[in-house]
Amino acid sequence: MRFLRCITLVLFFCVLFSRLHPRHTMRAAEARVTWSGQIAGIVYQNCTTCHHPGGSGPFSLLTFREAFRRGPQMMQATQSRFMPPWLPSPGYGEFAGARRLSDEQVTLIRKWVESGMEEGDVSAAPPAPHYDATWQLGKPDLILSIKRPYMLAASGSDVFRNFVLPYPLAQTHYIRAMEILPSAPQVVHHANVLIDRTASFRRRHPTDWEDGVPGMELELDAGNSFEPDSHFLFWKPDTPVLEEPEGMPWRLDAGNDLILNMHLKPSGKPETISAQIGLYFTSQPATKHPMLLQLEDDRDLDIPAGDRNFVVQDEMKLPVDVNVFGIYPHAHYLGKELDGWAILPNGRKKWLIRIANWDIDRQSVYRYRDPIFLPRGTVLHMHYVYDNSAENIHNPNTPPIRVRAGNRSVDEMAHLWIQVLPVNVPKGGPDPRLLLEEAWMEHRVDENPGDTIAMYNLASALAGLGHYSEAAAEYRKLLAAHPGDARTLNSLGAALENAGDGRGAEEAFEQAITAGTDTCDAQFNLAGLELKQSEFSRAETQFRTMLGQCPGDAETHSGLGVALDGEGDSQSAEAEFERALELDPSSFTALYHLGEMAIEQSPPERAVDLLEKASAERPDDVDTRERLALALAQSGRQGDALTQLRAAVQLKPNDANLHALLAQVLAGTGELQQAIEEQDQALHLQPNDADGWNNLGVLEARTGKTAAARADFQRALQLAPNHAQARANLARLPRQ
Repeated sequence: MRFLRCITLVLFFCVLFSRLHPRHTMRAAEARVTWSGQIAGIVYQNCTTCHHPGGSGPFSLLTFREAFRRGPQMMQATQSRFMPPWLPSPGYGEFAGARRLSDEQVTLIRKWVESGMEEGDVSAAPPAPHYDATWQLGKPDLILSIKRPYMLAASGSDVFRNFVLPYPLAQTHYIRAMEILPSAPQVVHHANVLIDRTASFRRRHPTDWEDGVPGMELELDAGNSFEPDSHFLFWKPDTPVLEEPEGMPWRLDAGNDLILNMHLKPSGKPETISAQIGLYFTSQPATKHPMLLQLEDDRDLDIPAGDRNFVVQDEMKLPVDVNVFGIYPHAHYLGKELDGWAILPNGRKKWLIRIANWDIDRQSVYRYRDPIFLPRGTVLHMHYVYDNSAENIHNPNTPPIRVRAGNRSVDEMAHLWIQVLPVNVPKGGPDPRLLLEEAWMEHRVDENPGDTIAMYNLASALAGLGHYSEAAAEYRKLLAAHPGDARTLNSLGAALENAGDGRGAEEAFEQAITAGTDTCDAQFNLAGLELKQSEFSRAETQFRTMLGQCPGDAETHSGLGVALDGEGDSQSAEAEFERALELDPSSFTALYHLGEMAIEQSPPERAVDLLEKASAERPDDVDTRERLALALAQSGRQGDALTQLRAAVQLKPNDANLHALLAQVLAGTGELQQAIEEQDQALHLQPNDADGWNNLGVLEARTGKTAAARADFQRALQLAPNHAQARANLARLPRQ
């Protein structure tokens, strides 16, 4: 299962204002308006995050003299509501940190300017904020830097540059906060951070990734696990620290890349562009897993010159209950009215956002003060209006020209990103994010049957949900349109393998190897298929070929170890597993197999240590817990062994062998009645197990239930007349 993400990098603008406490405003309105008494507090709280020396604003407002020079300009900007740059209309969604001055604050600024901009009592002025280039949350746990600075020309059009910053650590870390420090923040319009799970962008640009790659739109390969784009990792000069909500850190693994996309605006002189990314770790993995959904209607963007009310729209039905955390609308210069709302299953309309006067330079991500609950069956709506007339002051074309969808700023876009968190998820049910992905991609394919990324992601979502035959059918549709695509062939092979078509899977993997240049994934999958078929020698050949092409891959060494062990070369297998752990200490395959080998050796503590680490990597893996329980029992830790087996039984309650093993361990600790109950459950699930009936008879004989034991031994002999143990146990019972 592999997913693609096509991510359009968008424009942001510095945001300057937030609310002042209304009690301050009421008291101030009654007093003489001065800089020290009222205006400095408004400016310091709302303006100076950008308007300070070295900030992104065009001038500083840190001192009375600086504000005095800009007073009429401040009054005009606030009276017209051009500032603060807050686009959402009031009453159409309650957003955190709403940057909209109250009427009282706007009036104070006007009165101050009209009354002569008096400074007032200097000693009464609040202290001015301090700004410097240090890290806002202290020294980060990890700092990543652009490898080679980029020279921005003094003039010309806006520049979009993608810098790849490889994650250098071998260990997985969870990121609770991130800060970006550009070398020249005054020319950085915005910066986006994307996570490339497979370093796919770097592989596509092997010669120039260190210098930065131009462009707005990136296609990233998400790899073999479902990795939705779940976080708004969008940075603007007025929000220097991006802190994630409680329980929602994002993850970085060995081999991941961060891609820093910077939107740069020439300043009139050449600038050397570099940047650092500071990452702050948390030891706690995510307990909440959000997802970004996108409504869009780029396909219908074909706006005639002079059209003042060109409408595009989109909608999507939610297949699960969600909480909405944030929203990000996006258009370019012709956007006029941008609306998003939801129609609940009962028909009620709930506004998500309304922007009556769009301005590309003042857009932002908007987070809700409280999450918005939307039940399953809700329909999300996007409705955008564009103005391509000469009266649109933002129109980049004079006279207006026909405008279509595209990535350039003079083209247009119609996107609405919505961050949702699935809630009320049934225990044991499918990943609700996969259900969202399926619904989203089905909608995209219905709207645009030629959308190859949507086709691919739909197939991958189906595979993730276990609908392998349906997934294979979707992959074949894609191959009909684009035959010989190695990535699709590899994914088709994986779907066929899971559907039980081993021969078809083998053919697909072999075609992918022949068709592609980067064939490691297909070779790994083919080798894995050969392992399942006990073709250990052929699997060994595939893994060794992979190590020649893709050296340093821990899972390849682990796979080779499994193949060698299957061939009976346990010593060489153990060496491969050890090498895998050197490359990746969290390699589950290596930990599990080394732990299994250690069970046969002594002391058993090493087996316990390895299998505990393996179980930590995959807590839901029943086989690992079962093997760990055996190692713990050998170490004399019967109580811990019982804990592991009980957890395994909870994960797989219909596994007769687990119930039988739990019965044996309970019997070893003297808990005979519980042991009988577990053995009864095992036989309920597997009634024709002669060994199980014999074991139940032994347990009941030990508790003095002679008649029940006799019946158990007789049942065992009915199923297996030559069962020697059952016959001997029956003979030992007292005569009736």
